[in-house]
Amino acid sequence: MPDYAFDPPPQPAVPILGEAALFPVRRIYCVGRNYAAHRREMGGDDRNPPFFFAKPADAVAPPGVDVPYPSQTSDLHHEMELVAALGAGGANVPADAALGLVFGYAAGVDLTRRDLQRAYQEKRQPWEASKGFDLAAPISAIRRWSGPPPQGRIRLEVGGKVRQDARLTDMIWSVPEIIAEASKLWRLERGDLIFTGTPEGVGPLERGQEVFGEIEGVGALSFRIV
Repeated sequence: MPDYAFDPPPQPAVPILGEAALFPVRRIYCVGRNYAAHRREMGGDDRNPPFFFAKPADAVAPPGVDVPYPSQTSDLHHEMELVAALGAGGANVPADAALGLVFGYAAGVDLTRRDLQRAYQEKRQPWEASKGFDLAAPISAIRRWSGPPPQGRIRLEVGGKVRQDARLTDMIWSVPEIIAEASKLWRLERGDLIFTGTPEGVGPLERGQEVFGEIEGVGALSFRIV
């Protein structure tokens, strides 16, 4: 065993539905603006392809964990997403082989310090701090999956009121296309999570609010902003 100067931090992990084993998280990749209506909502153009950004692995907030309202923001936003969990890796993976990398799927929320993001964008500065803060990636248990990706309804409620409601078929880039494109930029490995983009209806969250998200056939998550 290596002799570390201090104990390594705990391995970030997500439960697997119906199993005692945990899914160890290596990296978190996210796709921006992968639903046409959300892209227009954020001031984008339908002709532009989605883009990638990342969150640290320890940004995951497993089921049952409350999420503290982050510092340095007064405009925290929710973004409900399908998450692909990879059980195999590869580089330059063709789209027709990409689903072979998938271990399963989960429901996730990409939390965003929107005011920081906009401020950084206006200055043409990196906006990592708006996306990669502590517990910025709440997620449900991962459901093992084989075959075609989920195609059902994706929705999010805040305080019992629906904020986001769409279908996964509204995605511009499909799951295999997303995995294939990501594998051109990085060598993907088992343990990677890929947040696949959010539909329209993103909006602010306040302390004390209860958030509930669900993806048909995949799972649900709930958490409280504290």
